[in-house]
Order: sequence, then C-alpha cells, then structure tokens
Amino acid sequence: MITTIIFLGLIVALAEVLGGSFVVMQKKWPARVQEYFIALGAGFLLALVFLKLIPEGIEKVGSLAPIFMIAGFAVLHFFEHTLVGHFHFGEEVHPEAMVSGIASVTAFSGLFIHAFFDGLSISAGVRFDFYLGFLIFLAVLLHKLPEGLTIASIMLAAGRSRKTAFLATAAIGCATMMGILTIFVFANVDEKITGFAFAFSAGAATYVGASDLIPEINRSRNRVLPLIVFAGMILFYFSSVALEELLR
Repeated sequence: MITTIIFLGLIVALAEVLGGSFVVMQKKWPARVQEYFIALGAGFLLALVFLKLIPEGIEKVGSLAPIFMIAGFAVLHFFEHTLVGHFHFGEEVHPEAMVSGIASVTAFSGLFIHAFFDGLSISAGVRFDFYLGFLIFLAVLLHKLPEGLTIASIMLAAGRSRKTAFLATAAIGCATMMGILTIFVFANVDEKITGFAFAFSAGAATYVGASDLIPEINRSRNRVLPLIVFAGMILFYFSSVALEELLR
C-alpha cells in the first residue's frame, strides 16, 4: 500500500514538473504567448483563492480567518510598495518583468501550500479507501499540468531565470510528495494551523492575482486574454469540485 501511494504521488508531482518544463524549455516565448500563460495563471490562482483557500480557512478557524486574509493582503501590499523601492527588488532589477518579484514568491507560496494538501488528500484517501483515493488522485492530476504552467509562467514574467522557474515548479512537486508522506508520520494534522495558513495565503494570493496579474492583462490590447482568465478559473473549478465530491 505504501508503495502504491508513493507511486501515485510521484505521478502527480511529475505532471507538475512537466507543466513547468513546457514553459521553461522554450528559449523565448513570444510576448503574446506569455500573456496567455499569465492570464491562465491569474484565473487559476484567483479560483484557488475563492474556491479553496477562503472556504477552507473559514471552515477551520471561523471568524479569525478574515483577519489572516486581510493580513496576507496587507503584508504583500506593504512589501511591494514600501520595501521594494529601498531594496531594488523585482521589476527594478529586471526591466523586462511583467509582474513584481515578490508577487512571484507569493504565488509560489500559495501553490506550494495547495500542493501539499493535494498530496495529503491522495495519501489519506488511498490509505483508508483505495477506490476513493484513486479517484482523488485522478481529480488532482487534472490540474497539475496547468499548475506547473502557472508557476513557471509567473516566475518568468517576474524576470526570474529559467533555472529558478524550473526549481519553483520542482519544489511544488516536492510539496505534493511532502503531503503524501505526512499521513505516514502524523495521524492528524492540526486544523487550526492549516486554517491560518490557508487564510493568510488567500489574502496574499488575492493581492497577486488582482493587483499584479490582472492589471497586466487589462493593459494589453489583446481582447482574448479575459477569456483565457475565465478558462483558468473554469479549469480549477471543475477539478476542485470533482475533488470535493470525492471527499464527501
């Protein structure tokens, strides 16, 4: 059973890396294609916030969740608009960057936490009911490829190197494996700690999606981009709903 769970975890982790590699391996993406990836990533990230992080945060910590959400939003706003000018971080170092360096770190953090709980869900499901766990695995697998595309695209749009973009994708794949293995170490994961993490990430990721990524899309003359944003939202929605149904 342990071997099977680890094998399923490796598949979803590799799907994540494959998605990132698709972006990184291309020597130079045309500006329009990069815009498409950012639009898809914006929709995917915002759907993650509103369909997963916020509901989970509220469910686990109740009335404290909004406090951590606004804290996540405020902290990122402070770092981007107060400290960035002093430390010359992000766009000031990379003039070609479409989004800020801090935004890329926050997007990575949100997807890292999400990936961890993807792995945890698969591991717990297979351990206690193989059929249910396998269905969860399929639902999670659906969004791993676009998730890899998302984080690699955001990293490159923030002026990061291709090596960094690939390592970020690989790290999120590792987060999935961490979730897979956690169920063998801890019988229970403290719900309040995870709730606080979800809520804080929701606020920070909302800032990235709404303040960093969407404005770039709105400035473009390409009117297809809003449709790509919706496609990213729909993609996450269907995989998320499928996973929620399977967990019931």
